[in-house]
Amino acid sequence: MAILKLAPACKDYIWGGDKLIKEYHKAFSGPRLAETWELSCHPDGPSRIAEGPWVGRTLPEYIAEAGNDVLGSNSQIFSEFPILIKLIDARDNLSIQVHPNNTEALHTEGQYGKTEMWYVLEAGPEAFLYYGFKHEISREEFQRRIADGTLPEVLNAVPVHKGDVFYIPAGTLHAICKDIVVAEIQQNSNVTYRVFDYGRVGADGKPRDLHVEKALEVTHLCPPRTDYNFGGHLVRCAYFTADLAEAPWEGDCDDESFTSILVLEGSGSVRCGGERMACEKGDSLFLPACSGAYALEGDLKALVTRIGTV
Repeated sequence: MAILKLAPACKDYIWGGDKLIKEYHKAFSGPRLAETWELSCHPDGPSRIAEGPWVGRTLPEYIAEAGNDVLGSNSQIFSEFPILIKLIDARDNLSIQVHPNNTEALHTEGQYGKTEMWYVLEAGPEAFLYYGFKHEISREEFQRRIADGTLPEVLNAVPVHKGDVFYIPAGTLHAICKDIVVAEIQQNSNVTYRVFDYGRVGADGKPRDLHVEKALEVTHLCPPRTDYNFGGHLVRCAYFTADLAEAPWEGDCDDESFTSILVLEGSGSVRCGGERMACEKGDSLFLPACSGAYALEGDLKALVTRIGTV
């Protein structure tokens, strides 16, 4: 098959809402759905094949059976599947957090670090997120403000709107705040250091764990860069290249990379390799490397991701 439809792993964290169920057509029986891991080979939540000969198999199982050639040559420099793509519905604020880089995470956690990006799908009229610091601060001030609850005072609070894009290299302190829905593309990692959580408690009634000492070692205590040049792409980095595609759209899934298509709006179909698959808002499709020319039809808007080199 040239087109595989994926079913996500679902996460019901305490800050989640119900938009992914009601508006993005996710099959989930709980009252809240915080995240769906749409393209995932991570052991904490692999996605599954939703239709066709491999239906019910996890994406890692499909790759093991079909062979690594389905990932493309650009993925071969990575020791594991390189990325993870999510939908995130923040009804409440996420914790203020940071991710280590590869060197730091491999040394401390035994897995890779996390550089990521956000594409804002929905944002309330007062919505904002935290993205680095307003100005450079010292390690001592960082530690003190975590302890006394004043950390948000020195963070860069950015109003957000539908269509905004944020590139978040490892080491950048950040938080998605309430009333925001994003699509997230990240390295294939689940390493997160939570530094501030508004005094909340988890489902067990206890305060959620913080990772302050680890965060002190990896956080960049300065404002984020704003001078990136992604060469016409939404983001292009060492781990992924992301584009916004609006039908009618044509592309080529060559031998260098698989293609991920995450439908953000509308409905229509994707045509590739003599196949046509109907899709709608919230659907996640995987085109194996060497699938050839493909086209988006209808009124679709999609996030198209490949593994690229910079």
